[in-house]
Amino acid sequence: MRQQHRRGAAGLADRLRPVLSPAALAWGAAIVLCLLDLSLAVTASDADSGNSPILALPPLVEVLLLGAIGLAALASAARSRMALLRSETARLRSDETAQRLLQAIDATSAVIYMRDRDGKYLLVNRRYEELFGVRRREIMGLTDHDLFAPEVADAFRANDLKALKQGSAIQTEEVAPHADGPHTYITVKYPLTDAAGRQYAVCGISTDITDLKRAEEEARRLNSGLEARVRERTAELEASTRELDAFAYSVSHDLRAPLRAVAGFSELLLEEHADALDATGRDYLDRVISATARMSRLIDDLLTLSRATRSEPVWRQVDLTAIAHRVLADLEATDPDPDRRTQIVVDEAMTATGDPALLELALQNLIANAWKFTAKQDKALIHVGSQPMPDGRCAFFVRDTGAGFDMRYADKLFVPFQRLHSREEFAGSGIGLAIVGRIIARHGGRIWAEGHPERGAVFRFMLPDRDDQGPGPARDAGAP
Repeated sequence: MRQQHRRGAAGLADRLRPVLSPAALAWGAAIVLCLLDLSLAVTASDADSGNSPILALPPLVEVLLLGAIGLAALASAARSRMALLRSETARLRSDETAQRLLQAIDATSAVIYMRDRDGKYLLVNRRYEELFGVRRREIMGLTDHDLFAPEVADAFRANDLKALKQGSAIQTEEVAPHADGPHTYITVKYPLTDAAGRQYAVCGISTDITDLKRAEEEARRLNSGLEARVRERTAELEASTRELDAFAYSVSHDLRAPLRAVAGFSELLLEEHADALDATGRDYLDRVISATARMSRLIDDLLTLSRATRSEPVWRQVDLTAIAHRVLADLEATDPDPDRRTQIVVDEAMTATGDPALLELALQNLIANAWKFTAKQDKALIHVGSQPMPDGRCAFFVRDTGAGFDMRYADKLFVPFQRLHSREEFAGSGIGLAIVGRIIARHGGRIWAEGHPERGAVFRFMLPDRDDQGPGPARDAGAP
């Protein structure tokens, strides 16, 4: 019962509070004064009464004054009540805005928190609660030194002070302990100010970048290992190159001398002692001389292949039309068949950027290949030209109507010693097209071939546009 009376009294006080404001009390005092004076004026009319009115105003005037004072008091009370309603409405709206803001920061995956100038927590979001195992209501008033190790708390506090001192947002990396080890956060901290511009807190927004940091560290580790393997591989290749150079020198000097001796003595036997040999003996010597000549050509081709592989291209503008005319003129002049009929077509104004000596060697081998495989044709055609490709670049080609080849074996064309025709059909060492492939690869280009048995073949190659005149990356010469 007493509690009900207390609640009723409290409610009555709340309802009377706007009426009992200072202005309302003043108006009330004025009303009481007028009523008292009016009463005295009425009683003063009694002759036996010794009372006199306070204001000495006519009764009608005092009645009117009393009504005016009452109306003014009611207006004042109404204004106080309206002010109270507006204040209460503003408070409710403020609470609603704060609640919405709290819901927004609770929904984000970032860690958000507010600390006052002394480092005491004012607010944390739900993500903070989940990561560090604390409740929002429990952390209020605590500092980082109450939650973390001293060195961690000192680092957090130093960044807070830096933001306050700078007076603007700062971005930094911070490390916080977790159950699975330290986590790295990218943190933005900025000072909060009141309406007067005074700093009262620091707000922090932290995003976990631990996975990114671990990936970067793994990439650095892999790159370090890769660089080490590249260095090892480079050293191995350099050692292999030195061995190849030594082998090339040995082939060039040590093997040529015995070959020359074998060929020379065989020729002397045929010239000076032919009468002492029968037909079989002379045939054997002819085979020896032919084999030594073939071996000498093979040595020359191997040395050429080695130089094409190891030499660094010197980039120049090269006239491929002039090279094609020169190579074809030499082949016609040295062909053993004076009655050979071959139609030759060379496109004009073919130019490319590359090493002049290497490109001439490549074109020489391609044209010589076409010349060789059209030797048995009554009416052969060799066409050296260029054509635009679908990607807008230019491809150069050497086309012939010779023996051709089976496309099933196209991948062997640019491999050393891989022959698609027997030596009895067409002479050769099996090195020429391998040299071409290496040269095009050294230029960062691409070469491929198409053919059909007894219907000829066409070899196409493309070279990169090189405005910088620098070396380019090597590519697979046999790529389609």
